[in-house]
Amino acid sequence: MYRNIREIFSRTLIILFLILSLAIFLVEESTAITAVPEEMVLINAGGFTRGVDNTNGENFSDEAPAKMIYLSSYYLDKYEVSNAKYTEFIIATDHPAPAYWDHQKLNQPNQPVTGVNWFDANTYCHWVNKRLPTEAEWEKAARGPAGSTYPWGNKLEFSKANFAKGKSGQKYITDSVDAHADGVSYYGVYNMAGNVFEWVQDWYSANYYSADETRNPVGPQSQIGNIETISTKTNADLKKKVIRGGSWFAPAQSITTTHRFWNDPINNSYGVGLGFRCAQSLASDLEAEARSFYMKALVLVGDDKYEKAHMSIKNALIGSPKNKEYIAFKALIEKQLDK
Repeated sequence: MYRNIREIFSRTLIILFLILSLAIFLVEESTAITAVPEEMVLINAGGFTRGVDNTNGENFSDEAPAKMIYLSSYYLDKYEVSNAKYTEFIIATDHPAPAYWDHQKLNQPNQPVTGVNWFDANTYCHWVNKRLPTEAEWEKAARGPAGSTYPWGNKLEFSKANFAKGKSGQKYITDSVDAHADGVSYYGVYNMAGNVFEWVQDWYSANYYSADETRNPVGPQSQIGNIETISTKTNADLKKKVIRGGSWFAPAQSITTTHRFWNDPINNSYGVGLGFRCAQSLASDLEAEARSFYMKALVLVGDDKYEKAHMSIKNALIGSPKNKEYIAFKALIEKQLDK
């Protein structure tokens, strides 16, 4: 009888602890959700698969190898920066207008600004107290947790993005930044395929995906892109910035979520279709993020959702790899999975 009472008491404590954990987790989630800036989306911390293994010859070599990357939480603009928003920036700062500002088919208020170089984009993002996203942040927002080939899934669908469609119809102008609602990414981000190529923070290197950097990567630090594998130019001093997502006249191969392209940061060429969107950091404390994942794992175990709990505790260990409490809890979860 005493043993039964002790077991009941122990179970009660566990249940109370899980309820408290759930309450804390929900408060944290609620706070994060209500704090999302206007016209931005929250991309929660965690791992995602960056790149693809180039085993079938269909992908470019600079997209390989596929690797699990951990990113802290961040916000990303829901839409590409529009001409209307960029006009506010020009008026407030007296910044020079981008190329093709008077192009009547590209300069409507709700179309994405195009003809901006990397420095223009970077300056604008800082002006609005944001920054350009890293290449990894851009790719995670485009691919989602399932690692989709296109923002909307794994099948190319012409109606879900604005890109060069060949015989199926060519527009040669940009769509509004809120067009193609059926082609948004898992996180609800618009036009991550087509419309305009988007500048990101990183310098370009063809072999960067082979690097060991797997936590909040910010690209090669040398500022010198190794582009010999895809260019006939051999100037060792070439410095290129990464652009992602394809544009309104780019081919279908360029609008996949893993496709990498590059451009000189001073280039604002119409022939490329250069625009951008901004990001904003949310949390820099990896230990706090790890604790949040641990709490979530506790709640999931209480609901007997061991597969999801296992993923959550693995994310906790990415942020805090030597935490004995997390290591022990991961082992307990794996025992349950092995039953």
